[in-house]
Amino acid sequence: MQAVLKLVCLLIYFPYNVTHSLQYFYTITSGISSFPEFGAVGMVDGEVIIQYDSNTRNVVPRQAWIKEHLDQEYWKSEKELAWIAKVALKEDIRILKERFNQTEGVHVLQRRYGCEWDDESDVTSGYEQYGYDGEDFISLDLNNMRWVAAKPQAILTRNKWDTYESSYSSRTQYFTQNCCYWLKKYVQYGNSTLGRKVPPRVSVFLGRISFSAVCHATDFHPKGINMTWRRDGEKMHEDVDVGETLPNGDGTFQKRAELTVSPEERKRSQYTCEVEHISGEPTLVTLTEEEGKPVGAIITGCVIGALVLTSICLVKKKKRECKKANHCDRDCDYSESTKP
Repeated sequence: MQAVLKLVCLLIYFPYNVTHSLQYFYTITSGISSFPEFGAVGMVDGEVIIQYDSNTRNVVPRQAWIKEHLDQEYWKSEKELAWIAKVALKEDIRILKERFNQTEGVHVLQRRYGCEWDDESDVTSGYEQYGYDGEDFISLDLNNMRWVAAKPQAILTRNKWDTYESSYSSRTQYFTQNCCYWLKKYVQYGNSTLGRKVPPRVSVFLGRISFSAVCHATDFHPKGINMTWRRDGEKMHEDVDVGETLPNGDGTFQKRAELTVSPEERKRSQYTCEVEHISGEPTLVTLTEEEGKPVGAIITGCVIGALVLTSICLVKKKKRECKKANHCDRDCDYSESTKP
């Protein structure tokens, strides 16, 4: 049976607002001689902008625009901060190995932190998380200014860090001022790259088990994307697992939405994956049967006449003003209050 294409023409297009992000990832290892002991990566909107490792001891720009716009003082400061972070995390992993009663083997401590900024509402948010040996260890609840322990061994760390009010003050300043200030500068500097719009390539295929179908979108930019499964035109909320948006390594992204559906259900109803992206009109892919095998029939939304834009009333949260910050675009607090 041949795949039947159905063209859905949309009269109303809803504009997207973009959420930008600035993230830093620090990794310290123990027991891996063939791997750099420490590495740091900075990312804007999911794209790597700077990279450092303890072998080269150099901060390397990964985007031409960041190298073009920032001076030697910036790169000197970034190198110093990376070295300070390495020394601090090396002590941290030593403490954690003792706490977990570990004397040998491979161990990894990771710190992830950053901020996000909605370019339409101007609302910002921040986060900070630590992971140990691949599991959550402790995270910062920025709204209530408290640490949340994910493991019993992290309770001691939480109780210690909660007593340092100065640490909360410095983090509040960083996440509400420094981080979003630099994020906006980076977005401005890299606008030609970060602001490009590349439409997704969408496909539908069977999952590893016979009772699942996967909708896969890839090669799109920016990373914001909506993926929805519909049954006979109705949006499905159950039996759908939407994964995280992942980088492809070339500046584009991919995402998948998996649907649990039996072969009998596929025959009784029509299942369509709808993908919405800022680059253009929604793309629909209908799951059909061809020679007994499910395939995806791509249906791209079209525009009839002029594109009709509708205004949307948004309830905006209170804005957080990004005041001018100092030179440090990272969280620079590596005092006694950060030791676990």
